[in-house]
Amino acid sequence: MNRSELVETVAKSAGLDKRHADAAVTAMIEAVVKEAKSGARTSIFGFGTFMPTSRSARVGRNPQTGAPVKIAASKSVRFSPASAFKSALNSKGAAKKAPPAKKAASSKKAAVKKAAVKKATKSTKKK
Repeated sequence: MNRSELVETVAKSAGLDKRHADAAVTAMIEAVVKEAKSGARTSIFGFGTFMPTSRSARVGRNPQTGAPVKIAASKSVRFSPASAFKSALNSKGAAKKAPPAKKAASSKKAAVKKAAVKKATKSTKKK
């Protein structure tokens, strides 16, 4: 779900027009970001907690050359879901996504290609 889909869902469930729903979603996001910037944790009952974290500057390595690289200090946010959120996700009645349907035609083509490769390698080995 992207932002516009979230706004549409909020509008339908709260009985708002999209403009007001967008304002509500924007206000909520801005409030969480503001609190995280100030270093405070934000808890939303039934949803979860946003906790600001920080990493100090360190020296890493370039994987291609092995040369040392300075990595700057950075800040981030960790999210910990509330127990009500976890139980809703793990309940037996939770909606499950159906696995994508396998394409029978492409698997048949792959099997034919494998058989052709095996045949070709056997004929070259005999020579």
